[in-house]
Amino acid sequence: MTLSEMFLERERTTLSPYAFLTADTRGREHPYTPSEMRTEFQRDRDRIIHSQSFRRLMNKTQVFLAPTGDHYRTRLTHTLEVTQIARIIARALRLNEDLTEAAAMGHDLGHTPFGHSGEDAMKELYSKDFTHYRQSLRVVDKLENNGKGLNLTWEVRDGIVNHTGKCMASTLEGVIVKFADRIAYINHDIDDACRAGILSKEEIPRDLRMILGETHSERINTMVSSVIRSSTDQPSISMEPEIQDATNRLREFMFDAVYTNSVAKAQDGRAKELLAQLFHHFVKYPEEMPEFYRSNIEADGVERCVCDFISGMTDRYAIDTYKELFIPRVWSN
Repeated sequence: MTLSEMFLERERTTLSPYAFLTADTRGREHPYTPSEMRTEFQRDRDRIIHSQSFRRLMNKTQVFLAPTGDHYRTRLTHTLEVTQIARIIARALRLNEDLTEAAAMGHDLGHTPFGHSGEDAMKELYSKDFTHYRQSLRVVDKLENNGKGLNLTWEVRDGIVNHTGKCMASTLEGVIVKFADRIAYINHDIDDACRAGILSKEEIPRDLRMILGETHSERINTMVSSVIRSSTDQPSISMEPEIQDATNRLREFMFDAVYTNSVAKAQDGRAKELLAQLFHHFVKYPEEMPEFYRSNIEADGVERCVCDFISGMTDRYAIDTYKELFIPRVWSN
């Protein structure tokens, strides 16, 4: 028996009857040779971790635009926190941790520079249907690996594209990622906002602190424990009603206090204008894009390719590209 076969047998004998077994995967779009060392979901996780788009997450905004402080979250640290929370829940519920981890690792690969401000810019510039989660799917299906994509399994792709919004993933493992994403960003964004001095813990409504906890770790523990208690031996993933209501109200508080009205978002308009100028420039001069994006123009159209190019940029690369194109250089001998 190979190592991968041992893993599959372990799944059959130890996981919950509601878990998705790796042996039942719908497979991949393109032919592949099975690994003797890893299961298919383990391979997906590794492909994502070694991808260029995963590495670029380290320099993409979570909330604070191009932060210079060492301890602010970026899109990469957000992804790692989501993955850690998701695995805890999956393990407690005896669901498939490998599937959960792979979907969590890949859920934000298509996020734009400057976070949701960049996403809004792409909606205005390219298409009102643009979303970071659909772009994440496009990244793993087509843009990574020099146009070959990562050839991920159907279930991981399903978990990626359905991690937010009204749609739900087809597996419980994919649904866990949706819960873990919200638990992670609500709490680490509070932590970063307090670190930045634009929010104090005392400003969080007292009734929410009493229900969810006073500290970062207490709130996460409350939310994660609630998901586990509510979902144990159930064919669905949920939170207990009181905790779910408090979590929703805390998220609404964060939208009012941080995501839309705070000094942290004061630069969003400038970020969107920067991306707009880049977008219009490369639509007019597509020959200035890297060869890979130019090569897709005939099949996908110039605006789709410009959207792909800009969406893949890090905050710093977008700013540097803007400076190179639009800011005069000081003359020196």
